[in-house]
Amino acid sequence: MAEIQKDNPLKLCFVSPKAYSLFNPTVKGVFGGAEVDLYLLAAELAKDDKFDVSCITADYGQGEMEKIEKVTIIKSLNFKQNQITGAAKIWKAMKKVNADIYIIKTASLGVPLAAVFCRLHKKVFVYRTAHQRECDGTYLKKHFFLGRAFASSLRSAGIIFAQNKDDSKKLKTTLRLDSTVIPNGHRIPDITAADKKTILWVGRSADFKKPCLFLDLARRFPNEQFVMICQKATGDNNYQDLLTKTKQIENLTFIEQVPFAEIDIFFRDAKIFVNTSDSEGFPNTFIQAAKQATPILSLNVNPDNFLDKYNCGINAKGDMNKMADSLASLLEGDRLPELGQNARKYVKKCHDIEQIIDQYKHLFVEVCPCQ
Repeated sequence: MAEIQKDNPLKLCFVSPKAYSLFNPTVKGVFGGAEVDLYLLAAELAKDDKFDVSCITADYGQGEMEKIEKVTIIKSLNFKQNQITGAAKIWKAMKKVNADIYIIKTASLGVPLAAVFCRLHKKVFVYRTAHQRECDGTYLKKHFFLGRAFASSLRSAGIIFAQNKDDSKKLKTTLRLDSTVIPNGHRIPDITAADKKTILWVGRSADFKKPCLFLDLARRFPNEQFVMICQKATGDNNYQDLLTKTKQIENLTFIEQVPFAEIDIFFRDAKIFVNTSDSEGFPNTFIQAAKQATPILSLNVNPDNFLDKYNCGINAKGDMNKMADSLASLLEGDRLPELGQNARKYVKKCHDIEQIIDQYKHLFVEVCPCQ
């Protein structure tokens, strides 16, 4: 690996418009797992003076440029403006940063924009997968033109990072593209004993996350305490209907949003974390639960079969009745402490960002022609 001189750091730029509220928790904003992943990665890389790290975010009323956690934050598009104006502002911000490498995550118009920018300005384009649908061909089928632009962009990438082996294999099958598997990295603090009482669901109200199924589960177990933290997903027109339904369930506490810096307490107090999505990449909420020694009950999602391999939860394989039966079994039995400790061991072994970050550093230096 080439050596980076401290006085000539490698310039990295993350393009993540919705990530600003993660850097600045005083500002409210909708974000998902992709933003969490890139925020944690940017902040960890910025601890090393050999890397000059920037992040292009949207306009939340902040200054044009500021530094948070040693990451330079550049303001760009306003979500209230049209897409052409937004694209122009992101392009201008990318040019202003003048990084060696640009990193983006999640299939969107921003992906071909960043890829074209990198081709024209002879920069390195890096993509990190965010969801199974990007890898298995689903996104390409649903978005004819944008899907092809997305595929073309990935073919120009200096590196493609996948969150798990399953997605990496699917990307190879559908697009014949190689990718490097690096799990999502999180800070893994020490934990204290907690009085675990609740059954927890955390996420956005995106359709693929199927939040209403959690309501069904709460109705089946009226003697248990259910907690749902569900921020409104961008473009969700049914959110009010979801709110109305939650008010009809006496054993359910609904919270619209919790700042990322304060969310761990809810995972700490949960005896079981529930995921009802039909598909995902690798949910950051799985890692957040495992960090707090909380077992996972998943309707469908089980990347690389880790719930079974590490014995830290149950996958219902798409069967809602099986999910309810599994929840009943967990509540009535004595497996929860063991599953929780297994989850904690798993996350320390596989998702500690302090261990993961060296893989990124090595590959960023390797792929950059300036080094």
